[in-house]
Amino acid sequence: MKFGILTSGGDCAGLNAVIRAIGLYLANNVKNAEIVGIPEGYAGLIRGESYPLTKADLEGLLPVGGTILKTRRTPFKRMTVLEEGGTRLSRMVANYKKMGLDCLFTLGGAGTHKTAALLSMEGCNVIGVPKTIDNDIFGTDVTFGFRTAVEVVTDAFDRIETTTRSHSRIMLVEVMGNKAGWLTLHSGIAAGVQMILIPEIPFNLDVVCDTLNARIAAGETYTMIAVAEGAVLDAEARFKKEERAFARPAFGETTVTRHLAEVIGERTGQETRYSVLGYLQRGGTPCAYDRLLCTRLGGYAAKLAVEGRFGVTAAVVGNEITFNALPDIAGKYKFVDPMGGEVACARGIGISFGDRR
Repeated sequence: MKFGILTSGGDCAGLNAVIRAIGLYLANNVKNAEIVGIPEGYAGLIRGESYPLTKADLEGLLPVGGTILKTRRTPFKRMTVLEEGGTRLSRMVANYKKMGLDCLFTLGGAGTHKTAALLSMEGCNVIGVPKTIDNDIFGTDVTFGFRTAVEVVTDAFDRIETTTRSHSRIMLVEVMGNKAGWLTLHSGIAAGVQMILIPEIPFNLDVVCDTLNARIAAGETYTMIAVAEGAVLDAEARFKKEERAFARPAFGETTVTRHLAEVIGERTGQETRYSVLGYLQRGGTPCAYDRLLCTRLGGYAAKLAVEGRFGVTAAVVGNEITFNALPDIAGKYKFVDPMGGEVACARGIGISFGDRR
């Protein structure tokens, strides 16, 4: 049997660990298994490129960040648009058949899974593995790469706090998460910040500034604020992303963080700074939790292929690894529940979400 593996969308810690687990399971359980890597995600499949992966290629991959297969974002909305030579989807299906694949493993996030569902509908044998530091894929308790990102962001908060405390500042730290606030929420609680702003709970400027002024009046000399890149004002929540003007496009801003820092400084009189963590959050070696999770997910995905279960994606439910049908989860997101346990816990210990309650 011939198996293809690709990694699509943004990189994160654990991709190589999943590639390794898939490859080792197939090499140990399928006689004469042929495994090929497809470079740069769906872009490589569109071009029809692949190369063999051997056991030697898998050695030492467990702790290595990034992806040996390289990755690229290939927008889902372009997959069925008619271009010269057909659609991107039709070229991928043709190349899947030309390569003689019996199964294609797609390691990626929400967009990757939507495209995987299209390929499955076109008759390709596809198995997904849920990857994203945003932890926003529907149907799974956790995605690989998330826990490592939480560790990295929490460590960054800890380091930034020493400067914030030393200079008696208000510090806003921007965390990745355009649609969902899981990474900001978990790392913010873990780092002990005083305020968390996430997309699922639109914030109010007056509440934010009143909360900070109350802290100053109470003698608190510094404040740490975790801001998800997709955080929005309550007055803007009903608008689409492109309609929001608060980010000040003239300054090249894509989120509220910079302007929010300016407003806070003006309305509190306290020195206010902001820091954007950016791609720091994606890189580096996976933590022990993710190494174990990636090994379990990759091995399980390969097992599904051996059993002939296609058109599915691996998932974590409780402490068990299971699967979901691609059509059931494609295009759906998992958001933070504003009334959920994590948020309730944070509020209970005094963390503000900047909203009117």
